Amino acid sequence: MLLAHPGGPFFRKKDDGVWTIPKGEIEPGEDLLSRARTEFEEEVGIPANGDWIDLGWVKQKGGKTVYAWAFEGNLPDSFQVCSNNFEMEWPPGSRKMQSFPEVDQACFFPLEEARRKLKEAQTPFLDRLVEALGSARIPRA
Repeated sequence: MLLAHPGGPFFRKKDDGVWTIPKGEIEPGEDLLSRARTEFEEEVGIPANGDWIDLGWVKQKGGKTVYAWAFEGNLPDSFQVCSNNFEMEWPPGSRKMQSFPEVDQACFFPLEEARRKLKEAQTPFLDRLVEALGSARIPRA
């Protein structure tokens, strides 16, 4: 399972429970799958090709609805994440704007490690992927 670690100063020293699927905001009327492909490419830095599996949606604690898809792929041996940047005032109250990557790492994890790394609200996507592919394809332990 490929997961993305959020960039920026708030997540720099955090690991378990903060990783996420690559995702982004959609515009009203925009096709969800098209946006998912674009966000993957923008956040991870490689094309998103393959047969996509719809994993449905979850609602996170803050109220954001996240839709997810999966596809089979490999990262090149020389892979380094190449994400879009965002700007924010840092440190807070300094009036200095700094640029940070939306994603500072993207890694494949075995299923149980992905379950530990992933935001709790997004873990149902793991179960849905296992169900969609069949338990013989992705072992739970």
